[in-house]
Amino acid sequence: MTAQRVPTARPHPTHLDPRRTDQARAEPACCDPTPPDPTDPALAASDPAAPDLTAPDPAALDPADLHSIRDALAWVRGADTDGVLAELVPALTARERAEMATHCTLAHVAALVFPASLGVLTARLRAEGLTVGKAVPSTVVRARLGRRYGVPTESLDVTILHAGLPGAGDSARTVEVFALELPPRSPLDGIAARERAEHNESHVALDVPEPNAVVLSGLRALLGERGGLIPDGGGHNRHEDCTVLFFRSAGEAGPAGRGRTRRPRYRRLEIRARGHHPLALTAHLEATAPEPAKRLLELMTGAWTTQAIAVAAELGVLDQLPVGRGERPRPVPVAQVAARVGADPRGLARLLRHLAAVGLVAPSGESYAATETGALLRQDARPSLRPLALLYGGPFYDSFGALAHSVRTGEESFAALFGKGHFDYLTEHPRLARLFDAAMAASAAMFEPIPGLFDFRGARVVVDVAGGNGHLLGRILERAPQLRGVLFERPDVLAAARQQRPETSWAHRCAFVAGDFLAAVPEGGDVYLLSRVLHDWDDDRALTVLRSCAASMAEGAALLIVERLLPTDGSASLAVSWDLHMMCNVGGRERTAAEYEQLLAAAGFTLDTVHGLPLDGSLLCARRRGAPPSTPTCPPSVPTTGPTPTPSSSTPTGAAVSSSHCRSAPASSGAGTGERA
Repeated sequence: MTAQRVPTARPHPTHLDPRRTDQARAEPACCDPTPPDPTDPALAASDPAAPDLTAPDPAALDPADLHSIRDALAWVRGADTDGVLAELVPALTARERAEMATHCTLAHVAALVFPASLGVLTARLRAEGLTVGKAVPSTVVRARLGRRYGVPTESLDVTILHAGLPGAGDSARTVEVFALELPPRSPLDGIAARERAEHNESHVALDVPEPNAVVLSGLRALLGERGGLIPDGGGHNRHEDCTVLFFRSAGEAGPAGRGRTRRPRYRRLEIRARGHHPLALTAHLEATAPEPAKRLLELMTGAWTTQAIAVAAELGVLDQLPVGRGERPRPVPVAQVAARVGADPRGLARLLRHLAAVGLVAPSGESYAATETGALLRQDARPSLRPLALLYGGPFYDSFGALAHSVRTGEESFAALFGKGHFDYLTEHPRLARLFDAAMAASAAMFEPIPGLFDFRGARVVVDVAGGNGHLLGRILERAPQLRGVLFERPDVLAAARQQRPETSWAHRCAFVAGDFLAAVPEGGDVYLLSRVLHDWDDDRALTVLRSCAASMAEGAALLIVERLLPTDGSASLAVSWDLHMMCNVGGRERTAAEYEQLLAAAGFTLDTVHGLPLDGSLLCARRRGAPPSTPTCPPSVPTTGPTPTPSSSTPTGAAVSSSHCRSAPASSGAGTGERA
């Protein structure tokens, strides 16, 4: 579908600025000063294209209100669903808009006006060629106005008029007019002036003719996650049997001006779904942004939740609760859980109440069951995030308490607090080192797609540099039985890795080599892995690591880097918080794809492709520069023949392949351009 721009209302013939109420109060001498009768049928039959707004009638509709109505009318008459989405949700691609348009149609455009009486408003709507339905009281807009201005809602008599478009094909579209009657010199004139300037209640509504849970969930995800809209309340209208979900643009709150750029008139979008959809409505209301002060309080008390999760993990609370998978679980009483974990029943009840508030457990009276999210804290979860909870609620929690030191000095607060750097400290504390290794393995879901994103058919040896317990290397060896692997790590880490992998199908094809990757790495590999290594270091050290790898790699050999990339478009990503975490705890940093590309180029590599991974991760595929010019950047790889290293090799070696092994990235990946995948 070709994107069309939504038409805007034509300027009024009198050339008045509809946002100003201090104009057109003086009347030209040629005009009849007698006010028109708004109930006169001749008025309704007059030409709506050129009404007389110059008459100083105190009962006439304000020019700004008329402009709002005409603007809404222009949208309803001239816009299509694709055009509406292009205007309100510009972050969506043309394809996403087209897909959404298959499930939605334009229903109405809404405006808030302030007539002296409903009679004046009704006459004006009819003069614009609209059919006016029965007036009904408003509750949502009245409540929003009351909260916004601190005015009792009983003093705000807001009415809804549905004004329809006559004619074939337009009967389903309406202008929804919210009217707050204001007599001359009303004490609420200030509200009218501000609302006329800000258009806080103006919105566009899309109807979902055939809604279901999947469609509504997909629309919410598309508008919120991809489109950047913010959930803004909703409800079920039992009179119309319709579920409504409101969204607003991120820039809605606050008055225009004061250095702000001018905002579009319509910043709110309503999704209307026939019938009652409680699951979608509940999820939407839970995601609705709270008032600013409440939101700030939630942010400032986030550390309390970190500790609550850590305590639950330490006590093994979630291990005692059933998980609902398929069948409804039978919740366990608090007293029974307390007896099992050695906790005070009343204290545990309060902890569980907080965990229920953040969605980790589900209450049933005085009993609880684990939610799908909370079940990830169980020790038998695969993977279990319990080690991460203990780490983030333990030493990393303490080091974040000294975050101000890092912000002021640029130095890691972990070293300032514990007397030495992160890795040296782990070496001296084996229990904590084991916890750290387990925590790293807990996010192994990031690795799942990697064996399918890179073509290993022409490779013989893969070297995993600082590969921890070898989880990523193991996944690759399982998928490619012709490969041999080298796990290159610190001696203490290798000892733990040997114990964890004694009976795996690939253990006999893996050599464990100890060393310091800042000095040198094993030579002869066809593919080298750096998984979540470079973000531990500043740019100088990261460049040292890359040059160390380059010195051991043949021309054309591949380097696979797994990291979280900082977004450059303001989109949400775990990398933003992890960047602060790296500064605080190891003195490292997260980077953009462009920054990694610069580091790689300085070390003698060419970045070929970037692929997205789970948990906001990315796979960067690079190759050692110097490959033959005829070698394409990222073709389907050509298998390379050669001798296979013997199983007895302690450090497997082999000839580097001459062709790139990166599978071609999809067009959206922005590979090689510094754009985030």
